[in-house]
Amino acid sequence: MKLLIVLIAFSLLIVLIVFQEQISCFSLTKPASPGYYQDGDFVIGGIFSLRVTAGDTRSRFGFKDTIYIPEYVYVDLTKHYQHILAMVFAIEKINKDTNILFNMSLGFYLFNVDFIDMKAVESSMALLSGQTPPVPNYSCRPEKTDKLVAVIGGISTGISTRISQVLSLYNVPQISYAPFDQSLGTGVQLQSPYQFPVYTTALYQGIIQLLLYFTWVWVGLVVPDDVRGELFLRDITEEMNNHGLCVAFAEKVPEFPAKDTVDRELFMERFTLTHVIVAFGDTYSLLRFVYNIFCNTPFGNVWITTSDWDITTLPFQQNLGYTYFGGGLSFSVHMDEILGFKDFLRRVQPRKYPQDIFIQDVWSNLFECPYLDKDWIRELSQCEQNGNLSTRPLHLWDMNTSPSSYKIHAAVYAIAQALHEELSLIVEGDLLNKGVPRAPLPWKLHPFLQNGQLGRSTNEETVVNKEVSATKLDIFNYQSLQSSTKAQVKVGEFVFESHSVQHFSLNDELITWGEHHSQTPFAVCSQSCMLGFRKTPVEGKPFCCFDCLPCPDGEIANETDMDQCIKCPEDQYPNKQRNQCLPKITAFLSHEDTLGAVFISLAISFSAFSAMILGLFICYRDTPIVRANNRNLSYLLLVSLMLCFFCSLIFIGQPRTVTCVLRQTIFGVVFSIAISAILAKTFIVVVAFKAIKPGSTLQTWMVTRVSNAIVCCGSSIQVCICAVWLGTYPPFPDVDMQSEFGQIILWCNEGSTLAFYCVLGYLGFLASLSLLIAFLARRLPDTFNEAKTITFSMLVFCSVWISFVPAYLSSKGKNVVAVEILAILASSAGLLGCIFLPKCFVILLRSDDLPRKKFFK
Repeated sequence: MKLLIVLIAFSLLIVLIVFQEQISCFSLTKPASPGYYQDGDFVIGGIFSLRVTAGDTRSRFGFKDTIYIPEYVYVDLTKHYQHILAMVFAIEKINKDTNILFNMSLGFYLFNVDFIDMKAVESSMALLSGQTPPVPNYSCRPEKTDKLVAVIGGISTGISTRISQVLSLYNVPQISYAPFDQSLGTGVQLQSPYQFPVYTTALYQGIIQLLLYFTWVWVGLVVPDDVRGELFLRDITEEMNNHGLCVAFAEKVPEFPAKDTVDRELFMERFTLTHVIVAFGDTYSLLRFVYNIFCNTPFGNVWITTSDWDITTLPFQQNLGYTYFGGGLSFSVHMDEILGFKDFLRRVQPRKYPQDIFIQDVWSNLFECPYLDKDWIRELSQCEQNGNLSTRPLHLWDMNTSPSSYKIHAAVYAIAQALHEELSLIVEGDLLNKGVPRAPLPWKLHPFLQNGQLGRSTNEETVVNKEVSATKLDIFNYQSLQSSTKAQVKVGEFVFESHSVQHFSLNDELITWGEHHSQTPFAVCSQSCMLGFRKTPVEGKPFCCFDCLPCPDGEIANETDMDQCIKCPEDQYPNKQRNQCLPKITAFLSHEDTLGAVFISLAISFSAFSAMILGLFICYRDTPIVRANNRNLSYLLLVSLMLCFFCSLIFIGQPRTVTCVLRQTIFGVVFSIAISAILAKTFIVVVAFKAIKPGSTLQTWMVTRVSNAIVCCGSSIQVCICAVWLGTYPPFPDVDMQSEFGQIILWCNEGSTLAFYCVLGYLGFLASLSLLIAFLARRLPDTFNEAKTITFSMLVFCSVWISFVPAYLSSKGKNVVAVEILAILASSAGLLGCIFLPKCFVILLRSDDLPRKKFFK
């Protein structure tokens, strides 16, 4: 009895399982998102995104009915239909080549998931179930599911991740044509999708070279608010800092349809003050950002983008799109043209592909067919079926192969090549004749895809999941042509082999900067510092923001935006603008100078005057006034004064070794003779009136001998001082480049400064001694007493040389020589005038010994 009950229960369980499977498969017949299917021996799945919609994002597969929410289309991305056509074109070419798949054919099963994650999951399961809506782990259409070998999709990281989470459970190969994302595949799925080569390093360097080319140093960044955007910000900011470029701001854009968190006021401020913007992202991730741009007044920014973000894709008015994005520059990985693809696109028409469930909707947008919206559901009217895609404007369609289409085409060939390798092994083992399934299991293609097989049936070579040694990027400019059409015009290229081997070329003449700029725009935080100014950082701001300060004295800035001014060489000086060094002028007290000529005239005049007085004294040598105080000393004093006047001439002219050695030694010796003679005359006055008795010839002779000894001794000591000076550290010609601005002063370096001041000090000692003695003898009674005149002359002499010292020390350049010459002439003239002019007056006008008529004949 118990056994019977168990058998009945087991039978009911089997019936329920079978019935449930039938119910599940029956549920697949409910209306759902259909796919575009074409049969073949092998089937490649394709998951694409043709629209941006706001529809039902909930799962519709299962055993219970769900409420269907009609889709509302925000944007029709008509250019994305080229992705489907690239796959269809590649499969048609492969099927025509019987050698690739050993006379077998490829089919496809294509889905449009818009940009909705749940649709991507649903379509992935539909590929495994065979029909939509799918039921997990059920194969309702074995004739379809058993042929599935690989899947191509999706267009973004998010969509690719959702597809991979499903396909990886069944180890089905997936090739993503989304921009490379190193974070893709790091989730819970067993195996990450295959991705195409990463070109981020080349892209970073290309952007940097472009910014440097136009000297754009103040640049804004726009990235999607995701991991890929964060990595781009980190890497590009580092590269920009290494090359002296600054990030003005970084705008993170939330992905549509997430809530808009943009601060409008800050948004306006940023994009108004920053003229150049680098936008990194794809069309969908930056969709909300584009809407924000279109909701504001045009800023006149220059956009630097990649081909992932096609600024011409959105179906806005052409003129409006050009107003906002005209003049933009876009980097795209260089692609050889797919042979025959343009001709294929020209032949595409709805009636040629009646099974294509996507073409009617795309066609209605491309050719602007009227349609009605009822309850958010689009009802298409009849469209012109004979239209040609090549006639469509750029914002709706581009006949050039897009990077995504190129990847899809290459992915199909990569799968076909993997199938070829797998079938080759089957053919070699003669397994086809032994009942081995004709379609290889999908996971058997992984080794071939991992080895990076090449598609060689066309003229391109595409590698999956492999780096390439050199990367070539084309640079396009979005511009309006003379025919009033918009186009992407190639204006340059960038070839990256390594950080040390790069080739950047750009044709400026082909670039147009849109409606807002007639010439290359500037992108700086601060205006360039002009020549003669240097940069100084502004506290709290990046290094690209700075103030400009004039260069200090003696320095120049001969380039704009110099961080530091540079000093001129010693033989040069900066001009008034401080942007150029000029050669300094050689300066010295020359004979041609006005001051030099005056000094020469004074020296000769005083010398001539001294000679006249000497002649007068010789002529009247027997007069008492000449004979008084030893007339020989008077002759010697007059001759030495003449030499004093003449020695000043040695100081004038270009300093040479001979003149530098002679000028101070002759000055010191001659002046010492003159002062010694005055000292001797003072001694005679004192001795004559204090110690000598009248009429004593011997005493007079002794006084004469002593006076001569004073002169010889006084001058000999000075000669010894000068000899030691010349023997140790003599004067020499030198140059002074610092004292006078813009001049190189030629002067005589005194060598030993101590010796020079010893010479002056010794002269001061003799003068002071003479002054003291003369001052003591000033009141001695006598008609011809010279003590008073000597006292006054010594006062003048000492005053001149005492004033000379500070004036000498404070003077610069050739004024030093002028001060010394002036002191020589003034002191010599003071001695001549104070001592001899009174005597000449007496000789000529007041002589009692000679008849007056003798003087006035």
